Amino acid sequence: MLIKKFGSRKFLACMIGVLTGAATVFGLDESAISTISGAVISISSVVAYISAEGRIDAAAAGKAAQDIQEALDAVMKGDKREGKRTD
Repeated sequence: MLIKKFGSRKFLACMIGVLTGAATVFGLDESAISTISGAVISISSVVAYISAEGRIDAAAAGKAAQDIQEALDAVMKGDKREGKRTD
């Protein structure tokens, strides 16, 4: 849940604002502020994408495992009804 909040656009906008404000307070020039803001946006975009794809892949793997288990259960029930041993 916390990772999801770090990847949100609102949080990223907040972080860029905080970093820009801090850079202004410490007297950095505009090119340094632009570089920092660009780096934050780029890195956070990559992290958000990787996180989202990981969740999608995990859900797909869980669904595949569930489907396989259901198929095995159906086969095992069919073998028992036919009197076959499944040792």
